[in-house]
Amino acid sequence: MANISSLGIGSGVLTSDLVDQLVQAERGPTENRLTQKTEQTQALISAYGQLRSAITELRLPMRQLSAPDNLKAFSANSSNEDIAVSVDSTNASRGTYSVEVTSLAGAQALASRDVFADRDSTSVGQGTLTLKVGDKTTNLTIDSSNDTLQGLANAINDSGSGVSAGVIDTGSGFQLVLSADETGTANSVSISVSGDNVGTETDNQGLSRFAFNSGMDVDSGLKETIAATDAVMKINGVEVTRSTNSFEDVIDGLTFDISGTGTSIVKVEQDFGAVADRVQGFVSNFNALQSTIDSLAGFNAESGRGSLLTGDSTIRGIQNQLRQILTRVVPGLENANVRSLADVGITTNFETGGLEFDRAKFETQLKNNPDDVTALFAEQGRATDSQVEFVRSGINTEPGTYGINVTQAATQGRLVAGSALADGITIDGTNDELTLRVDGETSVSLTLTQQTYASAQDLVNEIQSQLDSSNALNAAGSSVLVGLDGSGNLSFSSAKYGSESAVSLTSSESAITFGLDTATATAGLDIAGTIGGRTAEGDGQVLFLGNGNGGASGLQVRVLGDQIGSRGSITFVEGVAERTVNLVSSFVGADGAIESRTESLNRDLEQIQQQQLRLEERIAAYRERLVSQFTAADSLISQLNSTQDYVSQQLAALAPQNNRNNN
Repeated sequence: MANISSLGIGSGVLTSDLVDQLVQAERGPTENRLTQKTEQTQALISAYGQLRSAITELRLPMRQLSAPDNLKAFSANSSNEDIAVSVDSTNASRGTYSVEVTSLAGAQALASRDVFADRDSTSVGQGTLTLKVGDKTTNLTIDSSNDTLQGLANAINDSGSGVSAGVIDTGSGFQLVLSADETGTANSVSISVSGDNVGTETDNQGLSRFAFNSGMDVDSGLKETIAATDAVMKINGVEVTRSTNSFEDVIDGLTFDISGTGTSIVKVEQDFGAVADRVQGFVSNFNALQSTIDSLAGFNAESGRGSLLTGDSTIRGIQNQLRQILTRVVPGLENANVRSLADVGITTNFETGGLEFDRAKFETQLKNNPDDVTALFAEQGRATDSQVEFVRSGINTEPGTYGINVTQAATQGRLVAGSALADGITIDGTNDELTLRVDGETSVSLTLTQQTYASAQDLVNEIQSQLDSSNALNAAGSSVLVGLDGSGNLSFSSAKYGSESAVSLTSSESAITFGLDTATATAGLDIAGTIGGRTAEGDGQVLFLGNGNGGASGLQVRVLGDQIGSRGSITFVEGVAERTVNLVSSFVGADGAIESRTESLNRDLEQIQQQQLRLEERIAAYRERLVSQFTAADSLISQLNSTQDYVSQQLAALAPQNNRNNN
């Protein structure tokens, strides 16, 4: 029997090509169905990706409009470019101001009187150098390791004292130069020496050549080359002084940055156009979303054909929820002059589903009814008590009206002297220093001007001036108010309210001078009370509710004054923009409708891939079965062909004998 090495040898018919054709015929219908299903699922995933992108684009302009500050934009212009002004719409208001800058802030500069032969080898003396800048004191040890002009400069630069040092080659020797890092008279430099190994600490020999006291410049080892100056300007005739060339909080919402002296007229006006631009951004993005929806889910009446997502329940749900927000009367504004988007010129084109924006109508409403327009877009709390302020809401706060009741008013931390402050007190080197700790974390060191104060109020004014210019307090964003109580006792009050508010005496050269040897310190108290009948927590003057407190959950209000009992009510209004931001976040969030639909489609893809794998396994088995069957059939046919050949040969062999016998 012939040996079959490949299909078709025995039969010439049952070939590998025939197997491939049969396998393809078996694979084709299922493979085409799975391919079409894969392409459709991928197209749906892509479509939902486009929808997600378009919806997400809607969130940015609405997030901007959900912030009340963005609905009362202001612009400020200065007639003098050397007197620049920037505006913070949070606190700004309209106004015109006449500004005159008479002085710029400058940093103090000092230089050694002596000229040294060499910067790296000439001895400058050894001992301790004490640098005082503002309320910061730094001690430097000068010894054999840095007993040169350059060594001294390096030690100062590495100390973080607020002073920078350098060495200048004058051509005839070297001089040390110093400059304060910060501008203003509050950052003037004072340098004293102790333990001078050459001469005395004040004879301008050895290390004392680098001492400096602004009150005795002529006798100091260092000389002042540039005096520290404050920036001074007049606003509508009122003089204002700052240590830097930036004036903040002089006028609410305005910051002046000056680079030269001169005069200017500064105008602050409400920028209605800037707010309208933000609204136009929302309208444009909404219309872009509508166009995306039309392309993905639209229906062509002429052709009778729909789009990929025509009739999709997810898109219908998104459209319906957005339409409800954008066309409704905002709860809480039912009786206001502005109740819905239509009232400010934002209407729906029912033919296209897009929005149309009447810019002029919007700007008119914003000008005439700014509070209502703000509430229309952003979240707002409307309190019946003028001393109750809305701070913020939480994600679970529901629109509604909630009563406010105070059981304990917030108070400030205070330090009150035990005896009255006398007139005619003399401040000298024995009692000019006072150190306080404010709000538990900020240490404030004061050095009072040495003189005789005619009245107790004059001394109070000096202490207040020192506190106002304290770098430590300014850096911490804290402040302290000094005054005399009803008994004439010196009183310090933290500007902060609540349990973290406190003022205490850390040290004083002569506490008895100020009556502080028997002082009483009282910490502040947090506010306590209820919101909507629920017991609230207090943080300073802020009363707030945590989650799980009904519709008022997350609501925060600031209560001013010291009145106990009912403080009226606050109505929380959730504007269109705030509601839309929350809705969009729910659409595109981890548990949102789009994400859920996309995850479902991805699972469908995984199932299709599993079906494709099972198809490949079935087709592989089918091919093996065909090959086995064809091989067996081909072998049988080959055997039959061999038998046929043998019989034919035998018959051919018999044929001649038959022919001869017949003859």
